[in-house]
Amino acid sequence: MRMHPRAWLAVAVAVVVAAAGGWAAVGAGDDASPADGTAVDVLTGHDWTHLAGATVGPGGVRIVGLGGRIVRQDGSGGQPNPPVNLRGPRLAVRGPVEITAGVDRPAGQSAVLILYGDVPVVYDEWRHNPPGLAVTVTDGEVRLAVWDGRGDDPAVHRRAKVAVPAAATVTVTRAGGQLTVRLGDARLSVTDPGVFGSGRVFFGADADDGGTATSPGGPAGWTLTSLRAAGLGGGSATVVDAPALGQPAPAPGSLRVLAADRRALPIGAAVAAEPLLADDGYRRLTAAQFSMLTTENAVKPQFVHPQPDRYDFTGGDLLVDFAAANGIAVHAHTLVFGEANPRWMQDAPAGRLEQIMLDHISTVVGHYRGRIAEWDVVNEPLSTESEDYEDGGTGLRRHLWQQAMGETYIDRAFAAARAADPGAKLYLNDFGLEADGERWDALLGLVGRLKRRGVPIDGVGFEAHIHEAGDRVTAAVLQDHFADLARLGLSARVSEIDVYGDSAGGQAEQYATALTACLAAPNCTSYTTWGVTDRYGSTTESGTYPPQLGDDLIFDRNLAPKAAFTALTRVLRG
Repeated sequence: MRMHPRAWLAVAVAVVVAAAGGWAAVGAGDDASPADGTAVDVLTGHDWTHLAGATVGPGGVRIVGLGGRIVRQDGSGGQPNPPVNLRGPRLAVRGPVEITAGVDRPAGQSAVLILYGDVPVVYDEWRHNPPGLAVTVTDGEVRLAVWDGRGDDPAVHRRAKVAVPAAATVTVTRAGGQLTVRLGDARLSVTDPGVFGSGRVFFGADADDGGTATSPGGPAGWTLTSLRAAGLGGGSATVVDAPALGQPAPAPGSLRVLAADRRALPIGAAVAAEPLLADDGYRRLTAAQFSMLTTENAVKPQFVHPQPDRYDFTGGDLLVDFAAANGIAVHAHTLVFGEANPRWMQDAPAGRLEQIMLDHISTVVGHYRGRIAEWDVVNEPLSTESEDYEDGGTGLRRHLWQQAMGETYIDRAFAAARAADPGAKLYLNDFGLEADGERWDALLGLVGRLKRRGVPIDGVGFEAHIHEAGDRVTAAVLQDHFADLARLGLSARVSEIDVYGDSAGGQAEQYATALTACLAAPNCTSYTTWGVTDRYGSTTESGTYPPQLGDDLIFDRNLAPKAAFTALTRVLRG
């Protein structure tokens, strides 16, 4: 319901970007602004339904902040993770360009419009921020934040006090080596670090209060009522809609085709949502080579459930829709984990944790019922501390879920997932299961107890991260472990294999060994690499600009196949 008009401020935001270079490719269906400055509409007729926190209505796009933040693996920190309209329109710009946005804002609510020079990428729970800028309008103030592509945080902050009338214009100009923001009598100017040197502009929008401001009708939010772009003084702006999800049929020599011919074995990879529609090569390679994808980050708790009453399914929906368009099965990762939990979950009282966990599983699995084939219900339940395996210890990791409910948190999680989608296969997933020893013994004991208690577990994922000398995989041991699970009526899968720090030959050998073991085991249901290409690999060093990429996957940073890829094709050809 719309609030009383006196509670709103109507703010017309004009963002003027004079881009000195870049590219603009106009294709069929693209809207290009002529050099005379005639504006093209970036809002009407384009897809804004998949922007996180957004609702499209007759008055425009209503934005409610989700307060998304990314915590570190130890649960600390909280890197901001504002939304990007991955599936919506973006601009190709050349020369001077003007972008004008209309904003309808209630008093007390901050409206944030973000212009990204490229799509941010999440590397294993660290967000790499490209050059870009954010303009924030509040009661009596305008703020500018500028990222230069050399750090997580904005390189420059500027703010100015100004009387904001019911209708106002904010102008951001990039010209003469400067970025200048104007609102009424206020003027903010900073040296331009080359914000849109890529020639591309992606859009985001947020409410910087995290969506906590409320009104009688619910969260306050604000409305983006218009968005237009025009070239100025010889410049041009082209509206480019996101590419289609469907890709050409895979070639006969691809991994997915060879695996289907050999044993109908799904060959998968963990897929990042952020570059899927911004990087054409990444999208084509993923569809061409893999018949299964794992949701790398998009449905981990801190990404899909950023606030107690807010869910963000945009990343997961993109991956699931992409998979459906290309005949790819989806393995979702993960529902319950001692890491990757938002701060509000970590801070919840112990007595509330069981209900929080059950509600989370019911909502997330229910959202994807019938569209996701498999789930990692519980991820990495085993401890990394030797003392937890001594003196009759079960080896369970002590984290918030285990401390609140004991081992039965696993039982309850699997039962809730089965109830939410009876047709999905349910897995427990962990690392270090490829070798004999206390970790494997503890896992075998755990799943034996779960089976005796009637827990609806279908299988176990072997992460097979090969990063240390002790991580080496041998086919005989891996096959023995698969056979141990088969005797319990359980499936197995190679769920996250990557090989870091080895020579090309050693890396190829380890990838091939794990695949050979999987093919030889009737109960091994799939083989998945933890990423597609080193360009977006999880072993990228966090906090590095430009990203310090790893070398652990089967396609290099240029998307070219490595020796490991060739080794896998040889195994699949028999």
